[in-house]
Amino acid sequence: MRRISAIGLLFGTALLCLGTQLAEAQGSRNITFNGQILTPDQQYRLELLERYYRVRLPDNRYWYDNRSGVMGLWNGPAVAVLPPGLGFGGPMPANCSGGGTRVFVNGRELHLLDVARLAQIMPVYPGRYWVDANGDFGIEHGPKLGNLIAISAPAQGGGQHRVYGPGELSGVIVNPAGACTNSGCYYPGQ
Repeated sequence: MRRISAIGLLFGTALLCLGTQLAEAQGSRNITFNGQILTPDQQYRLELLERYYRVRLPDNRYWYDNRSGVMGLWNGPAVAVLPPGLGFGGPMPANCSGGGTRVFVNGRELHLLDVARLAQIMPVYPGRYWVDANGDFGIEHGPKLGNLIAISAPAQGGGQHRVYGPGELSGVIVNPAGACTNSGCYYPGQ
């Protein structure tokens, strides 16, 4: 009986140590999206994405637009395009980019730099708009009015959209001027 207790104690201690290591590994990330810590399922999706693109997202506070896949640092402009529909964090708060522009896209009030980038390819007016992962856009709850990728191609000097696969981006998930899909990222003018 003592032998069984000793084995049980050893096994229990090993499980406790393993559980602590797993908790530390999971808790070692300090990342929030849309003001919320990632759930275990969301953390798993992030890790799969990081493995696929061979990059690790630095610990920080981020916002994420589930419809378009656009993301950025909290209170900052858009800096990346991830696949849409990842559901990171909760709903995207309107003020997650700092705002002050009266231009809303998918509920987020754009940062001044976002508006400046858009103004390089088209007129930008205060209002509420939608944009999807393909670059299609329109007035909120309205039909498609155009495509940002197609509009930006002539502004960037024309040219074909090149598709980049995993590994070709040198570990970069992001595409500030294009869109990413399951088959790669599309960059205007390249």
